[in-house]
Amino acid sequence: MTGLGTLLRHVHELMDGAISDHYADLGLPEYRPRFSPVVRTLVSQGPMAIRDLATAIGVTHSAASQTVVEMRRCDLVTLEKGADARQRIVHLTPKAQATLPEIEAEWAATERAVRELDAELPVPLAEVLRATVEALERRPFRDRIEAARAG
Repeated sequence: MTGLGTLLRHVHELMDGAISDHYADLGLPEYRPRFSPVVRTLVSQGPMAIRDLATAIGVTHSAASQTVVEMRRCDLVTLEKGADARQRIVHLTPKAQATLPEIEAEWAATERAVRELDAELPVPLAEVLRATVEALERRPFRDRIEAARAG
């Protein structure tokens, strides 16, 4: 019997892997799907601090910081000092801006592919995932495990 964690990772690998392969086919082998929320946010809202970026895309500061560091290595973003010496402001580089037409076309194609996949599922995938997040925010999984152990 395959565990839930294994299934979740496998679905993620199947979808993210296909998107990564497509970016490579477009000549963007360093671009990763996890960069897209950062790019979308910076395109729509402009340069911002990593903490604000994390909040905008719904991840931890640590996760946003790690993604930004990787994007910096790929010359997709730069970091500049903010008003506070500890604050770093994330900017898209000219290289990232030059690739926006290809990236935006990929986003549109991915959204169409998700709609096609959703049509094959009993419930749209994003709907199930959002409902799962909401349920786990109401009552964390750890609490559920402890209650299940208590019988």
